[in-house]
Amino acid sequence: MFDPASKARLTEHDLGRFPEDTLFHRIARTVCRARCLPRKELFEAWEVARRVRRRFRGGRIVDLCAGHGLLGHIMLLLDDSSPGILLVDRALPLSAATIQHALAAEWPRLEGRVDAREAPLDQVELTSDDLVVSVHACGGLTDAVIDRAVAGRARFGVVACCHDTDSADTGDLTGWLDGPLAVDVMRATRLRAAGWHVWTQTIPAGITPQNRLLLATIRNER
Repeated sequence: MFDPASKARLTEHDLGRFPEDTLFHRIARTVCRARCLPRKELFEAWEVARRVRRRFRGGRIVDLCAGHGLLGHIMLLLDDSSPGILLVDRALPLSAATIQHALAAEWPRLEGRVDAREAPLDQVELTSDDLVVSVHACGGLTDAVIDRAVAGRARFGVVACCHDTDSADTGDLTGWLDGPLAVDVMRATRLRAAGWHVWTQTIPAGITPQNRLLLATIRNER
């Protein structure tokens, strides 16, 4: 059984599981050869990227709390009309560069279009031309990502995790909803009240139980 939720690293031993000439299988084979990416991250990044791209096209891709940066790369591979990718994390893993080089070797058009920075989120300047993505920014970091996107009027798609129900706004809805769901409902509610168009989706729960995807754009913009 090949569990997509596994945190085991993909290696050359997994190449045979991805034999097709599809974009997903080509990406999977590339990260298998890189030997540094947890299996779960491949499936998460793919499922989030394709849902976000169905809704939002173009724009500079800004992957916040980026980790290995695979999500940002897949976003660009799905829509080459974006000029490039900004990957931001307070501390990027050393293997992020390995993933970046492996993908650029397979898709040379990525070369020179990826800007990886170690920086706090409050130093990231965003504009309405940007498309912000983030997967599993823990706890309050998800709110920080949303706040940065809202301040720049940037379109965004985020998957939250590690909800801190003691400090986060649950809207006193925990009599009906479990705490993490109440927190995400309030995030969507606040955005709508502030004039944002919001969409709520999920990625497969077999990849992660933290699977709620929140997409938003300011009304009257792309």
